[in-house]
Amino acid sequence: MQDSVEYFRPIPLTDVARPEGALPLAGGWCWFSQVEILSRGGARVVRVGDLPGEVRDRLAGARPAFGGLGLERPRLMGILNITPDSFSDGGLFLRPEAAVMQASRMAAGADVIDIGGESTRPGAAEVSVDEEVQRTAPVIAALREGGLDVPISIDTRKSAVAGAALAAGAAWVNDVTALRFDAGMAGVVARAGCPVILMHSIATPQTMQDDPVYGDVLLDVLDALRERVAAAEAAGIARERIAVDPGIGFGKTLQHNLALLARLSIFHDLGLPVLLGASRKRFIGTIGAEAEAARRMPGSIAVALAGVAQGVQVIRVHDVAETRQALSLWQAVTEGRSR
Repeated sequence: MQDSVEYFRPIPLTDVARPEGALPLAGGWCWFSQVEILSRGGARVVRVGDLPGEVRDRLAGARPAFGGLGLERPRLMGILNITPDSFSDGGLFLRPEAAVMQASRMAAGADVIDIGGESTRPGAAEVSVDEEVQRTAPVIAALREGGLDVPISIDTRKSAVAGAALAAGAAWVNDVTALRFDAGMAGVVARAGCPVILMHSIATPQTMQDDPVYGDVLLDVLDALRERVAAAEAAGIARERIAVDPGIGFGKTLQHNLALLARLSIFHDLGLPVLLGASRKRFIGTIGAEAEAARRMPGSIAVALAGVAQGVQVIRVHDVAETRQALSLWQAVTEGRSR
């Protein structure tokens, strides 16, 4: 029975020669005239005119603004880790004044800043709620008091941390467990009426890379996210406040990551904004022959632009200014005009 379930992946293009009848991908900058229909038993490619109307509408329909940000163009989420042990920038911004300065720098190019107080790198130990709150809430409050008007997202899997961050001035919640870790998280988000990012992951940071196995990683992750979206809606979270993230590097091998990235546009089949977070991750270092995470900026930009070329609306990055410049040039040369 499962083999008969069909999944629809728009084949995205950005060429300036757009044929008649092509549809906008999620109302954005890409277009598509063909769709790959996948199942656990095979795949085929059809033209958009052969699709059911509701499928065309779901794939082509413009996504509403998310957290106040219009999604007609790609958005950048800047990463600010207030931790001693994050894989790339652990310890750099642990002091509140250093975190505030870094956030202010990123605000020049970022559309939203994602602040986290607990590392979720492979093997990372859990941080207490009190410690995570102490790391994040004062920084968020200081940024708001200082006049920062860029949306702030709290990167946490714990409801008490999310609640404290929202009270301090955060506006989004980014949960790497898609509301699975803490039974109270869905209620906090629903009561706040704030946007939430549901990311796919398995197990915990301590064990997620212990031989992760999937039947079909692309379809398994899509199914899991569809289930988490349904659970969020059942908990009272409005659909227009939900975005999804396939969770690159979270319980995935290098080949799993590549399989997801090659067909990333399938996640538009959920009819929701899609976020990609691959910045500086291990697979970039493996393929790009760079062991030091902080030196993986070129590879990270390459993956970010590949995601934008598949219509991903939000790209989560460490190197905001560099990615903003690359994105501006990518858009200019793709469209044949400057904005």
